[in-house]
Amino acid sequence: APEHVIENVKAMAKATAKFGDDQKKLRQVVKKKPPEGFVSWGEPTFNRLVESVPDPLTSSFTVTHAMLMNLMERPGDPFAAARRLLTENHESRPSQLRLMKKALGIYRELLAAEVIERIPAGEQGADGRTVRLTVHLQPNFALNQPLSPFALAALELLDPESPSYALDVVSVIEATLEKPRQILSAQQKKARGEAVAAMKADGIDYDQRMAMLDEVTYPQPLAEILGDAFEVYRKAAPWVGDFELAPKSVVRDMYERAMNFGEFVQFYGLARSEGIVLRYLADAFKALRQTVPQDMLREDLADLTAWLGELVRQVDSSLLDEWEELASGAAPTPHDAPPPPPPSLTSNIRAFRVMVRNEMFRRVELFADEDAAALGELDGGSGWGADRWEDALDDYFDEHDDIGTGPDARGPGLLIITEERGVWKVRQIFDDPAGNHDWGISAEVDLAESDATGTAVVRVTDVNRL
Repeated sequence: APEHVIENVKAMAKATAKFGDDQKKLRQVVKKKPPEGFVSWGEPTFNRLVESVPDPLTSSFTVTHAMLMNLMERPGDPFAAARRLLTENHESRPSQLRLMKKALGIYRELLAAEVIERIPAGEQGADGRTVRLTVHLQPNFALNQPLSPFALAALELLDPESPSYALDVVSVIEATLEKPRQILSAQQKKARGEAVAAMKADGIDYDQRMAMLDEVTYPQPLAEILGDAFEVYRKAAPWVGDFELAPKSVVRDMYERAMNFGEFVQFYGLARSEGIVLRYLADAFKALRQTVPQDMLREDLADLTAWLGELVRQVDSSLLDEWEELASGAAPTPHDAPPPPPPSLTSNIRAFRVMVRNEMFRRVELFADEDAAALGELDGGSGWGADRWEDALDDYFDEHDDIGTGPDARGPGLLIITEERGVWKVRQIFDDPAGNHDWGISAEVDLAESDATGTAVVRVTDVNRL
């Protein structure tokens, strides 16, 4: 029974024991109301389900990009195979016709995106194929989202030599995913709060602040370039007009802020929506793994993808385990067997190095903001409270006016990791304006504790000039 019903029964039983059959007293017992929006259920609901005539089963067949890609990959005429698939099912004839129209639209979309091409009659082989892929794809390639073909085409617009290339690829992929509205709402609320504080500090009056605040929203990287590209793409592939391009920054925001899962949830006040955050991150990881072609997978993008997958896996490995089993062709784990624990965090060296780099760079960003209080919260347990960070800030800014936090400051060239048994010794070098690179943060990474907690455990040992 629902919780409020159980509590009401207990309250009535308690009142009956106290007042007996005194109906006047019993009617005065305050009953707990169901929560707002609650759909009532209970024993009458159960009896109605048991006794009523079952609803007839109805087919819910649909056709997807991945389905057609699989048909085109296998030997034989894909058009004949698609025709059989779309007509030999339990859908009604009108529904079958709609599905065939949708399949034709997807096929034209893939052609327009130059993901596939028709094979000239003179080049067709004995296997009966009439279309072929035109790009080099990894073995586990799949078009998971309706806008994945657009994402594949939009990746060509990016500059592989740009320092922000890896994050720009993430932004292209994120723009094709469904909107996680709770996350975007929290990001907008945070952005507006920061904007109001900045406008008050600048002395902007209330009415003007309110007018300007309407323009503040959640971060949308590459929104203009992707929007323009989508309009052009839609002319050649009108089928995609049924779907919405949604530029947003969740994975990118988390990475740029050098946050782990818990820090991101706390920063945006998403404790009641942790599951939504985690599912979105898992979807983004799958889309990255399956949409970005191998020849576009630069080293820093591979690092970011590995970091994202390990972050999800350490929070809840079940979100990826079954998917990876299916992708690899391995035998699925029986449902009655307990799920295996996630692999140790430090066994994924690539992802763990990114986590360590993020932890160190988060301290660099807070150092640049001169936020000794936040630094003290991070490292108070290792003896680096706010006062000690204040001293380090004073010493550094006595010599330099600024500290870099751009791509160069975050690059692997300014992070030295010495791997020892059970511990890593780390030195994060500051990108000072003079280019001396003599100031930095020294720290130790406890590998055993990192495995136990599922996050990189970093303990600052010094902040100094060498």
